[in-house]
Formats: sequence, C-alpha cells, structure tokens
Amino acid sequence: MMVTPESDMDTGAALGPPLGLPADRPAIMGILNTTPDSFSDGGRHFRLADALAHGRRLVDAGADILDIGGESTRPGAEPVSVAEELDRVLPVIEALADSGATISIDTRNPEVMRAAVAAGAAWINDISALSHSPDSLATAAGLGVPVVLMHALGDPRTMQDAPAYDDVVAEVRDYLAARIDVAVAAGIARDRLIADPGIGFGKTVAHNLELLARLDAFAGLGVPILVGLSRKSFIGRLSGATDAGERLGGSLAGALWCAAHGARVIRVHDVSETRQALQVWRAVDAARPADA
Repeated sequence: MMVTPESDMDTGAALGPPLGLPADRPAIMGILNTTPDSFSDGGRHFRLADALAHGRRLVDAGADILDIGGESTRPGAEPVSVAEELDRVLPVIEALADSGATISIDTRNPEVMRAAVAAGAAWINDISALSHSPDSLATAAGLGVPVVLMHALGDPRTMQDAPAYDDVVAEVRDYLAARIDVAVAAGIARDRLIADPGIGFGKTVAHNLELLARLDAFAGLGVPILVGLSRKSFIGRLSGATDAGERLGGSLAGALWCAAHGARVIRVHDVSETRQALQVWRAVDAARPADA
C-alpha cells in the first residue's frame, strides 16, 4: 500500500527516551555547524542569527535531530579552545532547545558536553568515542543521555595522512565494539549508545566504499548505526564534484544505500531532499508484492 508523506514521515518530532528512533525509517540528523571553517558550510552559520535561522529551516524541513557543533573536525582542522567552542554552541542550543527536534551536541570535550546538556542538548555525538579526554566517559555516564561513539583514525589534523588498515571493516567494527564495552562498563546504558563507522575520518575512498558496502557487518554491535557521508570529499572524488555544495546527488545515493542496509540515523546537510528521497524509497518498498 502506498504510504502518504504525512503518515510516513512526521517532521521535527522530538525523539522519545532513551532513543525513540522511528521504527519504519532512519531518523534524519540535520547538521548545524557554528564554525568559520567546516568543510561544507564553514562560515555560513557562524553568526548567531544565521545559525538560528538555519536550524529552524532544518527542523521545518523534517530533521528529527539537530547536531550542533562548534569545532570543525574536517581533515587538517586545528582544535579550538573549550571557551570558544562554548561561546559558539551554547546560545544556539538554548534558542533551539524548544524547536521540536532533539538537540545533539557534536563535541569531544567533556566541559562542552556538560554545559550543552544543561542548556538543552539531549544527545552527545563524539567523534573520539569518548576517548579524547580522561573525563569523557564519566561525564557522559553522569549526564545519562544517548551517546554516539564514532570511529576515527587519529586526530583531525593528521587523520588523512596515508590512513591504512589490514581489514578496514573488521578493524572499525572491533574498535566500536571495544568502545561500547568501555562505555557500558563506565555506566552508560547500552540502549543509550549509537555507533558510527566514521566515513571520511581517517579513510581513503576505497576504505569508505568498503565500509558502506559491508554496512550490515555492524549489525552485530547490538546498537543502532549512524552514518554521516553527506557532501564528503570521497563523493567528489568519485563524481568529479569538487565543490561540496555540488554533491547532493551522491549524498542522496549514499543515504538511500545506508537506509537499505541498516542505518538507523543518517546525518545530512540537505534535510528536505533526504526526507523526500526516503519517502519515495519507502513508498516503493511498501508497494512491492509480499513475495518479491
């Protein structure tokens, strides 16, 4: 039976505890960078008014989650001070906490985690899988909110300097399994954990493709999988789209592949377009004969 967009994908609905992910589709995480130097939209939402306007546009377009970050983690990026990161994200979180979407703080610093949750954030998204600071595990456990654990090979400054693996899928999966175990031992409930293979974080084009091709290998981790590949450089290398803003087609293709292979959260820049693509994909899938 064909499903209407209204019944198929509610827009901007906050997720229930502990995760409340939609049962019939991936949750859409909209990216809101409050930085001057992020790889795709650096500087566009650096001013508070611009960040708030864009955040509201993402919610109106159908974002279930807003992932707000104040430190660029693009390849080669330099870290910023905790004070600077807080100045960038806290006013945005406070203003958007009642937007209707779940607010996620994209940070690897425990001080930012604490302040962001106090300001209204309900998820932590940590590219270091709570390994950047000795205090990260205890901080996340004490806050009691869902945590995204991501794999990254090295620091953003150096992660793309000739990354190498014997078996990228096995090594990324084993790393995430180990970080899940460490997080649970630290007091974070397993049902509050999400795993992210970290597309583009210390990976070549071939590594990224292998991780995506074998995405179902991560199902054994026993936690939902998040994938963020929106507008990333490997899409440009495959397609010739040198400008990040020209990679919508590749981003949508990747999003649909991930949706079809088990991803429960898809992190994107282009929320409206991703939502539409998922609507059509689900409608076609629902129309298939039961024995197809």
